[in-house]
Amino acid sequence: MSIEAANKIDQLLRMGTKNGLYFSDWLKKKGYSDQLISKYRQSGWLTSLAKGVMYRTGDKLSAYAALSCFNNQLNKNLRIAAHSALEIYGFNHYVPMGKPVVMVAYSKQSIPEWMTANFFDRTIRPFETNMFAAIHTSQVSVEGIDLLVSSPEQAFMECLLLVPERYNYMDLFYIMEQLTSLRAEIVQSLLETVKNIRVKRMFLYMAEKAGHYWFEMLNIEKINIGTSKLQLVENGTYISKYKITIPKDLNDYE
Repeated sequence: MSIEAANKIDQLLRMGTKNGLYFSDWLKKKGYSDQLISKYRQSGWLTSLAKGVMYRTGDKLSAYAALSCFNNQLNKNLRIAAHSALEIYGFNHYVPMGKPVVMVAYSKQSIPEWMTANFFDRTIRPFETNMFAAIHTSQVSVEGIDLLVSSPEQAFMECLLLVPERYNYMDLFYIMEQLTSLRAEIVQSLLETVKNIRVKRMFLYMAEKAGHYWFEMLNIEKINIGTSKLQLVENGTYISKYKITIPKDLNDYE
């Protein structure tokens, strides 16, 4: 192997993310031709995961690293969301059973098949939502990997959106009790613009029930919660203030 070829391989391995992915479109922009990429696969430096997707041979693939590479190399904006975001911020009620799950939110884009296959240390569970007029996220470093993560305020609303498919209201209220430091201005902005009446009403009900100081800072009059009644569960308790029927155990919980 020539010195130039060795330097080229060394450069490729150094500019990648450990336990992450390489996308051929990105590599070509960095000066690696299809022929050179194919040569690296044939030589055992890279292993193919799917068409146009590779990883460094021998790496144990990380879901976080894969998502970071997908966003950064292909200019995407998938975000860690729902309870997975809350866990990153230190709020956690769920005890994981088996392989950990990372919830990933997206809108107006397609999700490649490799993302939901059993390749990674965590199971990636994408879900689509367009209920936010403006997305509130932060760049957070986790295990040395830069991730796009829903704000805690937004993440809890994403959890409410996924009831009952992924979560139940009682478990989510246990998490709400922990959310003592939410930012009233972010909550206000989200509740004024979020396109889901059920999420708005349950968020307000839970925040008030939890007695958080930031709830008193909200301008409820500016938040449209609609006028029709919503029955969220059967045989529940009706809360007239928010026009919702909720689980009896949640209403009775003190």
